Amino acid sequence: MDYHRRTSVDEALPERQGFPHEPAGSGAGSTAGTGAPSANGNGRRQPGPALPAPMESEAFHAASERILRAINTVIDGKAEAAKLALTVLLAQGHLLLEDVPGVGKTLLAKTLARTIDCSVSRIQFTPDLLPSDVTGVSIYNQASRMFEFRPGAVFANIVIGDEINRASAKTQSALLECMEEHQVTVDGNSYKLDEPFMVVATQNPIEMEGTYPLPEAQRDRFMARISMGYPDKDSEMEMLETHQATSPLARVTAVVTADEVASMIATVQQVYVSQSIKEYTVALGRATRESSMLRLGASPRSMLQLLRAAKATAALAGRDFVLPDDVVSVAESVLAHRIILDRKAASTGETPQSVIRAILARVPVGQDGAPAPARTGRGNGRPRSAAQPAANPTS
Repeated sequence: MDYHRRTSVDEALPERQGFPHEPAGSGAGSTAGTGAPSANGNGRRQPGPALPAPMESEAFHAASERILRAINTVIDGKAEAAKLALTVLLAQGHLLLEDVPGVGKTLLAKTLARTIDCSVSRIQFTPDLLPSDVTGVSIYNQASRMFEFRPGAVFANIVIGDEINRASAKTQSALLECMEEHQVTVDGNSYKLDEPFMVVATQNPIEMEGTYPLPEAQRDRFMARISMGYPDKDSEMEMLETHQATSPLARVTAVVTADEVASMIATVQQVYVSQSIKEYTVALGRATRESSMLRLGASPRSMLQLLRAAKATAALAGRDFVLPDDVVSVAESVLAHRIILDRKAASTGETPQSVIRAILARVPVGQDGAPAPARTGRGNGRPRSAAQPAANPTS
C-alpha cells in the first residue's frame, strides 16, 4: 500500500470488515461507516418489533395503583405531582421538573424510575459535558482494526437529566433527536432507543448564574412541566419522622416491568377521542396564538401532546374515552412552559399559568361536548352506545 497517498478507512480495513455494533434494524445491505442509516438492502427501513397488546382495564388500574403507591411512600404530600409524572410516562412524553432546590425534584425522578424494572441512567449536566457524553461516540479500535460504537448515557429506558440548564446549548441540543424520534444518529448511522423511553429533567429557575436557559425548541419537546412546591406542615412533619435515618427510596423496589409499561402505553393509545374533543383542543391552541398577552403561543406539537396527556388522564381515571375535563386538568402543565408573555402582560403581573387559566375559562366546549361513546372493552375501538353527556371544563 502506498502510504504517501490519502487512504480511506474502507481501503485500510480488510474486505467486509466494519462496525461490530450495527445500527438497530440494519441488514446485510447496510453500509456501515458510509453515512447510510440503518436499512435493509433496498434502502428502506426494516419494520420494528411488534407492538405490545393493550392491558385489560383491571390490570391497568392495578399496575397504575402500584406505581403511585410506591411513589407516594417516598414523596410526601405530592400525590398530584406523582400522578402527572405517571401520566407523562404513559403518554410517551418527557417531563421537566422545575422548582427551587430541596423540594424533591430529583427524588421524584429517581423514585419513578425505580418503580419500573427497566434500564435507568442519570446525567449530571455540567458546563463541560459534551454531546458525545450524552449520545455516544464511534471509536477506532486499533487492536481489532474496527470502529466500535460506544453508547452514551441516553441509551436507557428512563434518563434522568439533573440540572439540565447547567450544560451548554450545544450539549442540550444533543437530546433533541432522542426526545422527538427516540433514536440517536452518530456518524450517519441511526440507533434506535429502547422502548419505553422517557427523559426526566430537573432545573432550578431561581439561581441563574452559570446556567444556559433552555431554548424554546428544547422546552417544546417536554410534554409537561411540574413545579413541586413546598409540602404542607403535616407532610413536612411526616418527612422528619421517616427520612431521618435512611431515605425511603432505598426500600423502593420495582412494581412493574418495562413490558407491562409498554402494554399500559398501548392501552392509552386506544383511548377514544371524539371530534368535538379534538376541536376543543385545537381551539385552545389557537386561542393562545391569538392572545394579545402572548408573544408566542402553543405549537402544533403541543396540541398533540395535550391530547395524549388527556388520553392518559382518562385511562388513569378508569375510562376509555376522553372528557373535556381531562384536557382541562393537564392543560396548564402541558402548555404553560411553551408560551411567552408579552412585556405589557408581564409588567401587569400576569403569568403563563394565569393566561392559560383565562383561556380555559373563555374557550367553550362544543355542543356535543364529551363525545364519549361507551365501549365493549378497553382499546377495541368499537363504540356500543350513544355519547354520554358533556362535562363542563373548569378553570
